[in-house]
Formats: sequence, C-alpha cells, structure tokens
Amino acid sequence: MRTWAADDPKAGLMGRKRGVIIDAALRAFLDEGYAGSSVNRIAASAGVSIKTLYRHFDDKDDLFVAVIQDACAMVASATDPPWFDQPPLEGLAEAGGEHLRYFLADDQLALYRVVTRESQRFPELGRRYRRDVAGHSLTLLTRYLERWPAALREKIGDPGRAAHRFGALLRDDIFETVLHGGPVPDGGEIDRQARDAAADLLVLVEAGRL
Repeated sequence: MRTWAADDPKAGLMGRKRGVIIDAALRAFLDEGYAGSSVNRIAASAGVSIKTLYRHFDDKDDLFVAVIQDACAMVASATDPPWFDQPPLEGLAEAGGEHLRYFLADDQLALYRVVTRESQRFPELGRRYRRDVAGHSLTLLTRYLERWPAALREKIGDPGRAAHRFGALLRDDIFETVLHGGPVPDGGEIDRQARDAAADLLVLVEAGRL
C-alpha cells in the first residue's frame, strides 16, 4: 500500500484521491464480490485513471485490504493503546471489547463474508486478510502479553499462541451467530463476552496450558 510523506506537496491531493478510490472499491466489492469486481471499473467509478489507482495500490488484494481497514477505521498508531497500561484482567477485557466491536461492525462483517465466500478461489485474499487485518489485533495483543509481570508472563510458553487462543475465546458463539444472520450483540453483551474471555484466558495461563 503506497503512502506519501506529510510534507510532500502532493500529499493532500493524493490522500483525497485515495479516499475516493477506496469508496468506489467498497461499493464494488459489496455489490459484485471480489471476483466480479474490476480495478478498471473501480477506477472509472472513482473518476481516476487506472494508472492513478496503481500509484496508490499494488494490486486488487492490496486495495481490498485497504477497504477493510478504512471501513472500520483501523488506524495503526505510533502510540500504544490505553489498555497496554492496565493489569491483565482489565487490559484483556478492554482489548477484547475493542476487538469485538471492530470485527462486528457492519462493513467489516460484510467484507469478511466476501473473504470467506471467495478465499477458496483466491487463497491469497484470505492470507492477506489474516495478515494485514486480523494480524494487526493479534500483534497488539501479543505485545501486551509480553508486558505482563514476570511471574505471570513466564507461565506463557508462546505469547502468539496465547493471543490466538484469546481471539478464539472472544469469538466463541457470538461471531458465528452474527455471521449466520443472528443479531449483533449490544455493548453490554460485548463487554461481558470480553470479560469472560479474559478470565478464561487467565485460567489457562495460570494452569500453564499456553
């Protein structure tokens, strides 16, 4: 994914064009799916040339990941999230609530359905989604686990594996239910699910199972 330095005189214009391309791509992916969409049609819908589109994005996979990130306002920050300074139970619960709200957002769910529908034909699409989208949350969580007090951290054999397990505990029934047309849980339900998942992970950590 291409970026421009903030002091680049073209940065503002390029940023606006990028936004227009992403908006057009979002409509295309939701209406036509990944396979049915065309970068040429997306460029035409955005009112830019195909050359301009490729100045911003390496390929259609790159554009799709950017659409997902933009749709749910997932912004990589140079600063750590506030829950990084929380003790284990509270930090995990806050991280889990943030994770669920992100992945249960309407546009994120719609785009995830596109990924699951088309990833058999386009396996790179699924790999990019896991690496660049889901991987962002997992990387943050892994870094958080590595900051825990030594007595607890030493009980975790593999922080990356523990982060994946926490993700599975968070999703449990809730994610599959929503994906299959069930109601999106309200904020209270999300918070309870996140806190239960946090407590379950800590039990596994204390038992030395991670």
